[in-house]
Amino acid sequence: MDNKMTKKKAKGKDTKKPEDKNVKKQTEETQEDDLQSQLEEAQQSAKDNWDKVLRAQAEMENLKRRNAKDLENAHKFALDGFVKALLEVKDSLSMGLKIANEEKATIEHIIEGLEMTDKVFLSTLEKFGVEMISPTNQTFNPEFHEAVTMVPMPDKESNSVLEVVQTGFTLNGRLVRPAMVVVVQ
Repeated sequence: MDNKMTKKKAKGKDTKKPEDKNVKKQTEETQEDDLQSQLEEAQQSAKDNWDKVLRAQAEMENLKRRNAKDLENAHKFALDGFVKALLEVKDSLSMGLKIANEEKATIEHIIEGLEMTDKVFLSTLEKFGVEMISPTNQTFNPEFHEAVTMVPMPDKESNSVLEVVQTGFTLNGRLVRPAMVVVVQ
């Protein structure tokens, strides 16, 4: 019986082998096709991603160029509004000079024109954040005032501003020029 069983086992193995080879071959071909399609998909994905990277780089370069041009224009024309506002002051001065040169001009008319021009000039400066420092009768502040001289005055408060020799100015709260003052000792 052992002999018969070994023959049957051998027969069983022989019948399975050709089928196993075909199945194995088909499986290998299927796996190869799958791998080939996965490779193609990966290559296509890599190509798409590379295109996206190139487009993003090109967009960044364009954005850099646009920003550089905008910045250059901002620097070039930043004072455009300020210059237009100063032209009003220039017009006021020109008008005052024209009136001052007329035969019937009086000193009162000239003074009135100068006061109006000064008013226009100060309002123009204020539009752009420039404020005048005129600290008469205020306490001396070394951050915004520069003492030209000190005068002893017993009837006035010590360390107070007696007179403003030259007004000071700030731009948006930052000192541009200190006020030159006479201080009580």
